Order: sequence, then structure tokens, then C-alpha cells
Amino acid sequence: MRSRPIGWRIGSGTRAAGDFAYYLQSRASSVFQCDIHPARAHRPGHLLDHATGLVVGETATIEDDVSMLHDVTLGGTGSETGDRHPKIGRGVMIGAGAKILGNITVGHCARIAAGSVVVKAVPHNTTVAGVPARVIGEAGCAEPSRTMDQMVNDVGL
Repeated sequence: MRSRPIGWRIGSGTRAAGDFAYYLQSRASSVFQCDIHPARAHRPGHLLDHATGLVVGETATIEDDVSMLHDVTLGGTGSETGDRHPKIGRGVMIGAGAKILGNITVGHCARIAAGSVVVKAVPHNTTVAGVPARVIGEAGCAEPSRTMDQMVNDVGL
């Protein structure tokens, strides 16, 4: 995973070097089955639990202490240009197979249930679930990304 930022820096010079950076990113995606855009800014404190299938778009923002399980997509809708990817707040827990699409904000300490498709903003300290995702209750704790509690039966389902 460290080859992506390095490859992007290599690519900041000539066209050949840029092609090489994209080649490194493509090979890393094939080997690790994880696609994080090489131009995306990286921050510390992310937990990529079984990162297989992870896709993170170029303009996605992920704050500190965020936990993401496998097969998560932080992508665009295909109809936007420029800043087109989600903004994930501090302390968010994103369940396996969740898709967060478009230039939307997921509030601090929110929980995204497994398999959810999020296309609208998520308020702070809430749990969302479904296709499309809707608020089903509160997050249930101060830091969902640290407790990793993925059960939603405590919200009345």
C-alpha cells in the first residue's frame, strides 16, 4: 500500500514517470485487490480491516480514527466532476460491502451498516442502514470505529 504515494511522487516529473506511477498503482490494485487513487491525500489512524475490495476515489476525504471493513467503496456517482467523492468524519465505522457515493458528508462517529448504499449526508452519531441508507438510530457509543460493534439490534430493529 505504501507504493501508491511513492509511485505518485515518481510520476510528478515526466510523462514516462507518470505512466510508471499508474503502472505501480495498477499492479498494487491487482495484487492486493484494493484500489486507492494515487493522488488521494493519506492521513494516519485508518483501520482497513481486510482491505480486499476497497475502492477510494481521488477526492475522498477520510478523517482520523476511521474503520472500514472489506469491499467498501467511497466513490462518485458518475454524474459529478471536480470534488465528487465522500467526506468521512472522525470516528466513523463503515461495515463490509457498504457503498458511499457522491460528494456527501458522513458525520463524526457515525455507523454505516454492512451492505448499505449511502447517497445522502449522514448526521453525526447516527447509524444508517439499507438501500438506499436511512437513519435507523443513534450510533450507540462515543467511538464506533474503536468498538467495532456492528450489531444494529440495539436500535430497535
